[in-house]
Amino acid sequence: MSAMSLALLLTTAAATAVGAAALHHVRGLRREVTALRTELAAGRGVTVPAARTTPAAEIRAAVAEALAEERERELAEARAFWAAQEARDAADAPSALLGGPGGEESTGLFVPRQTDFVGLEAMALEAMEAEAAALDGLVEPVDDFLEDSAELAAARRRHPSHPDFVPVQTPVVTDHERTVARLEELADTATALTDVRPGPLGTLDVYVFADGTTLCMTPGHRETAERLAEALRAGRTPVLLGGSGVSGAFALTFSYGESDEENVYILADRVIASL
Repeated sequence: MSAMSLALLLTTAAATAVGAAALHHVRGLRREVTALRTELAAGRGVTVPAARTTPAAEIRAAVAEALAEERERELAEARAFWAAQEARDAADAPSALLGGPGGEESTGLFVPRQTDFVGLEAMALEAMEAEAAALDGLVEPVDDFLEDSAELAAARRRHPSHPDFVPVQTPVVTDHERTVARLEELADTATALTDVRPGPLGTLDVYVFADGTTLCMTPGHRETAERLAEALRAGRTPVLLGGSGVSGAFALTFSYGESDEENVYILADRVIASL
């Protein structure tokens, strides 16, 4: 038998086995479907038992009993509430000697109640206003400041309570304006830079000048700070040439020589100058 015939025989055997397995699976599915159909057909004949029939008279009696119990409970709560209210009123009421319940009939004394004073406040206020209006025509105003000296009158005008008081207008100088003025002064005088202290991780650099001025710049520039520090170690004298404001930030130029390569440019979001 050749190899080709053997391969065909094996292929045929494999196909036959797969077909047999598929046929067996289909037959199993068919049996399950048949069983489901049988169960559904049997379930169609199942009926739900009918509800019990209760006489209408029994339902009415149960409802009437529930309503009666609810009414009794509400009446009991109302009686308890009014009993507590009466007990509080009796405890708060004055005794018979002070004109309480039965006080007028037994002792003949009359103690006014709070409601008896209604309207008396308005009458008293009207009487006081009428008396004040009558006194206005009798009392003459007294001027306490007729004989004030010139110094005392000027002092009174300087007091905030005086009608002619004018607050002293002092110029307001912001930190930004003070920093700009200080930078201009450093550039004009060519003040020498004496120390450079780079901040950690580029957070803040500190520049100290010969006159004691300290510039704090943020964020820090490690490279430019190292260049200026190296120039100081080499015996150079860096100075501030000038600066300008760019959208609220500062652009500063330092120089430690004559050539352009010896100029250092720094751009900082914020600069604070202090002495």
